[in-house]
Amino acid sequence: MEEGPYKYIRDGNGKVGRVIRIGTRKSQLACIQTDSVADMLKQLYPDIHLEIIGMSTTGDKILDTALSKIGEKSLFTKELETALERNEVDLVVHSLKDLPTTLPPGFTIGAVLKRENPHDAVVLHPKNVGKTLDNLPENSVIGTSSLRRAAQLKKRFPHLEFKDIRGNLNTRLKKLDEKEDFAAIILAAAGLRRMGWDNRINQILGPEDCMYAVGQGALAVEVRARDADILEMVSVLHHSDTVLRCIAERAFLRRLEGGCSVPVAVHTEVKDSQLYLTGAVYSLDGSDSLKETMQTSIVANNKSPEEVDEQVQRVGVTASKISGEAQDRAERLGLDLANLLLSKGAKEILTVARQLNDAR
Repeated sequence: MEEGPYKYIRDGNGKVGRVIRIGTRKSQLACIQTDSVADMLKQLYPDIHLEIIGMSTTGDKILDTALSKIGEKSLFTKELETALERNEVDLVVHSLKDLPTTLPPGFTIGAVLKRENPHDAVVLHPKNVGKTLDNLPENSVIGTSSLRRAAQLKKRFPHLEFKDIRGNLNTRLKKLDEKEDFAAIILAAAGLRRMGWDNRINQILGPEDCMYAVGQGALAVEVRARDADILEMVSVLHHSDTVLRCIAERAFLRRLEGGCSVPVAVHTEVKDSQLYLTGAVYSLDGSDSLKETMQTSIVANNKSPEEVDEQVQRVGVTASKISGEAQDRAERLGLDLANLLLSKGAKEILTVARQLNDAR
């Protein structure tokens, strides 16, 4: 039954319940991620009816161009948001790193789930198994479509060459295994682990080799900002430390006006009630870079959980059950660190990187 913008269903006992429709990209990884969120919601709310609706996005269709060249921030999210806007779906599951730091009006991130390993992983061609990036032969070609990864790794491993590789995880692994074009490719460890392909991870890159992308490894649930009951329902999925880390990372990136087309990297940690944020910007070849670390306390001074204004969004995130003070501090940390890098010349590095990338 359709009634107004919502869809309802009658179960075997004649009880009427609302059907919650979840939108997702059609790739295997996106479906696995969406299923995991659906399973969590099912466990928390056994009576809800869920329907998963798959769709193709622009980013899934344009496979012959480097992402950084397309220049569209909402490459993997636009079609899903249109469905959300038209009430065709009620929530959408994304990789948080695909979501721009400023969402279109009317949308919000209602849940940021516990982060999987956010680091990047090296997947070697079968003939190179046992090696690391350090000891691959001179001029070995490494596949990555990320300016952030390439910039850091070029500087760290000058004996290697880097070339674009596009496509979803399955496609990239196939290109690696079935041809001799690449000695290895760099992928997010989180995606490989969610696919159950841990055995393909030959090396995890620590922050000294390659810092990760903003939001990498975390899943986000995007909802209509005015849809209070859905917002309330998904808010229990929020993972407090992940939310605070990702607010700081997103605030940092937003202040730098970074997107897919510039090399910006982060590393965050919560330790002893302190949130640590390391952020960096790079020239395309990694020769020029700025990197700094700052920290803030995330202990809320007021002991009673405050009433948080439902409508307050911080870099697109609504988290009414997490201390507003802690969220404000996380956001301020991201801004402060970005301002510190900007005062040291980050703007110039990123402007040149953007121009060079556009000219490629």
